Amino acid sequence: MKKVVLLTLLVAIVYSCGSNGDRGELVGVKSKRKWFAEKPYGMVYIKGGSFTMGKQDEDPLGAMNAPTRTVTVQPFYMDETEVTNSEYKSFVFWVRDSVTRTKLAYQAEFVSGVNGDPAAGGNSKPQGIQLYAFASNDTVKESAYDKYMRENYYELSEGMDSLRPLNWEEEIIWDREEFPDADYVEVMDSLYIKKDEALNGIRTFNTKLLNYRYYWFDNEEAARTGKNRKDFLKSEVLNVYPDTTVWIKDFNYSYNDPMHQEYFAHQAYDEYPVVGVSWKQARAFCHWRTKKKNAYQRTRKGLGLVSAFRLPTEAEWEYAARGGLDYAKYPWGGPSTTSDRGCFLANFKPVRGDYAADGALYTVEAMSYNPNGFGLYNMAGNVAEWTNTAYNQMSYYMGSTMNPNVENRENQRKIVRGGSWKDVAYFLEVGSRDWEYADTARSYIGFRTVQDYLGTKKN
Repeated sequence: MKKVVLLTLLVAIVYSCGSNGDRGELVGVKSKRKWFAEKPYGMVYIKGGSFTMGKQDEDPLGAMNAPTRTVTVQPFYMDETEVTNSEYKSFVFWVRDSVTRTKLAYQAEFVSGVNGDPAAGGNSKPQGIQLYAFASNDTVKESAYDKYMRENYYELSEGMDSLRPLNWEEEIIWDREEFPDADYVEVMDSLYIKKDEALNGIRTFNTKLLNYRYYWFDNEEAARTGKNRKDFLKSEVLNVYPDTTVWIKDFNYSYNDPMHQEYFAHQAYDEYPVVGVSWKQARAFCHWRTKKKNAYQRTRKGLGLVSAFRLPTEAEWEYAARGGLDYAKYPWGGPSTTSDRGCFLANFKPVRGDYAADGALYTVEAMSYNPNGFGLYNMAGNVAEWTNTAYNQMSYYMGSTMNPNVENRENQRKIVRGGSWKDVAYFLEVGSRDWEYADTARSYIGFRTVQDYLGTKKN
């Protein structure tokens, strides 16, 4: 009896003192990771605040769709330039490599099934296409969690959308003279355009195979209905290669073949803004960029996951374009498109359609002209930019004054802002609104991404 009482007393003492040394005080849950805001590479910090949104000057088109009102936006990061061809190629090449590794892995599995264990005959080291087999505990360090997932989930998925982990350790061989074996050649042959479709015998990667699958959660609909979570988990598969034919289709009876052939392919245009990308492709890029960054974060102890990259709302875009200037007509503040020395301040179509008067016939490098007050380049001209907001003529009247964003998933008309190299000055004004269909690509529409800033920065 005494032992029981003594044991109970000891447990009570330990419990009352607390196992974490908090002495019974309310100290909150201590995070295992120390959080600090890290400015993403190539982005600038936009401090957020209130501004007068809408047309603050004459409206010669009589659109009457952007009346002035005061709104407030939260702090966020924004790309200092439009997303460039080089940056978008990173996305395209990642998808290309994923498709290639998946096909190589399935071919390696098929060959193993036909020929038996590749290690038979005393050769314990994988060779040829076996180097690209699905990742396992033989190719990567597998945790208990990874093993459980592989055994219980990966085998349930079939085809090109397999959840089975790929082996990213082995470099893909692209030089056909160095292909290791016939099975490798067979896979590569299936990935390139057919020989009878090749121009001058040059076979290129079949861009129709560059499909990216991603998942997203419909937060707004879930919050309104409160049904099962799985009902709002959406899946999308779309081709990510830019539509290079826009240089031909957008301009009838015009010779734009060099831009069609070289703008995305040639390194001369690497630092130019990507075009020919639809709103849906821009969103897929945002998802991939988040996935890429968080994949790195998971490999580093002490680093938390970052918030998602996304397209800016219309209000965020306009606030950023104004660069901290109130009642400005253009991002540089003045009422004119030229400096006091007569130099054009943006890339657009001035002087009654003289495209080259500003120094460029088409686009210019993404980091051209002077940045605005926030350090953002080409918030007017060069290429118009996709936003996350659907076009509604009455949205300025309907939207909240705090982080306004009248979104409608069914509305396929998406706001584009900033004007482009082929537009007149009216569309360069920070208050001008325009739209395009979400599945449409143009030679004059690009995009830039934003990321939420978590917390409040004290200046």
